[in-house]
Amino acid sequence: MKQSTNKNSLLDRFLNSIERAGNKLPDPAVLFLILMLLTWLFSALLSPIDFNELDPRTGEKLYIQNLLTGERIAAFLSRMIPTFINFPPLGVVLLAMLGVGVAEYSGFINAGLKYLLGFTPKSLLTPILVLVAIVSHTAADAGYVLVIPLGGVIFYAAGRHPLAGIAATFAGVSGGFSANFIPSAIDPLLQSFTQSAAQILDPGIQLNPLNNIFFTGLSSLVVIGVAWYLTDRVIEPRLLRTNPVDENLTDVPRMDELGPKEKKGFKLASLVLVLGLLGLVAWAYPLDSSLRAPDGEITSFAAPLMQSIVPLIFLVFWIPGILYGFVAGTYTSSGDVIASMSKAMGSMAQYIVMAFFCALFIDAFSQSNIGSMTALKGAAFLQSLQLPSQVTVVGIVFLSAFVNLLVGSASAKWALISPIFVPMLMQLGISPDLTQAAYRVGDSVSNIITPLLPYFPLVVIFCQRYVKNTGIGTLVSLMLPYTMYLLVIWTAFLLIYWTLGIPLGLQSSYEYTGF
Repeated sequence: MKQSTNKNSLLDRFLNSIERAGNKLPDPAVLFLILMLLTWLFSALLSPIDFNELDPRTGEKLYIQNLLTGERIAAFLSRMIPTFINFPPLGVVLLAMLGVGVAEYSGFINAGLKYLLGFTPKSLLTPILVLVAIVSHTAADAGYVLVIPLGGVIFYAAGRHPLAGIAATFAGVSGGFSANFIPSAIDPLLQSFTQSAAQILDPGIQLNPLNNIFFTGLSSLVVIGVAWYLTDRVIEPRLLRTNPVDENLTDVPRMDELGPKEKKGFKLASLVLVLGLLGLVAWAYPLDSSLRAPDGEITSFAAPLMQSIVPLIFLVFWIPGILYGFVAGTYTSSGDVIASMSKAMGSMAQYIVMAFFCALFIDAFSQSNIGSMTALKGAAFLQSLQLPSQVTVVGIVFLSAFVNLLVGSASAKWALISPIFVPMLMQLGISPDLTQAAYRVGDSVSNIITPLLPYFPLVVIFCQRYVKNTGIGTLVSLMLPYTMYLLVIWTAFLLIYWTLGIPLGLQSSYEYTGF
């Protein structure tokens, strides 16, 4: 027992030091402003240097772009509004929160949570939440704006620390981004870049869009197991010692018994929700459905269904929320509905400010090519080491995890480095399928500790609902154990998977023998 206490004390001191250091950073909005100014400065200092790297996307030399020229500054000012308005998470978050706000303030979500907690054993709450978080990948970015805040609400309603629920779901949504047993749009997207990169060496090679689906499916069990253990044994006990929940919280669901009107409202709203989802399935099922892509695919980014995920989330919560509110008596007029939506937007004010500076920084960082140059230099260094195949694959996992701290988009990053990684490993006899699987592991595990993740500031806001002094350092210290454990265990799982020869996916292989 004393040894366990000492271990907890050592871990607490380590994570507390990270939390204190991180929380000494400026407000996230100010931090993004400072990072943007530093990007400008370093872009000017590095732009004269010839790094002798070719951009694999164009075949031309890659240079750091000086953002402090008159032309670049004029372009920055002229694009400021579209850069902010077109910041991908902004519209996703605000539209989804309009619907979620109605469902929350009417009491519909509260009622649903009470039913869920009524038949879910408290001991299984964590793995079930992580499983839901993993499945949410299928709906693009829905997990960030829907599942993560619900993780906090569910844990709080169950008498557990809400930040532990947020951490567990964040680990499932983002840390386990490549763990899913349900095909999603990211599968064919990454495969398309992998195939293009492989055709540099073998023009006739063809890869299946689901070439990693077996591996990502079984990886779900790894992510659930790691997140379950860490949340219940490490994260929540530490939170109870160091980050108590603020007293006198308002607008957070309680575990009171549902009254007759509330039960009636929930059953009626749930029935409408189920009928609506069944209608959506019936609409999307035919091969010539207008919700499908022109080629008949339902999970491709070109499919109107995939492009409509966020509006559908809005309707899924908005319509049942309104119906529940009027039946249960929490709404008496249309003004109450609008008031709920306004209240939801009010809670997003701080996020909108952060999103403005975050959008400007990410745009500047992308324009500067600093992240791209870092990725290319890292890949070239790994190639120069000429390590054994297994060590090289592990190196790709770790390098991808590091580059992910600088270049957030999974597709943009893979478009940049796949023309280096894939042909390089093909020459070592390693298939593109395995290279892509290694990349997906590294790309996932470090999402949850980088403030450059567009949704990272939003998760901070979710945490501040329960612990007002939550900062970037608090969230990083919460998520760092998940990153460390997932990086080691998931990489080991990939190596064991490879050793056992279990298929990675459809029409996949481990070896490349095309020479």
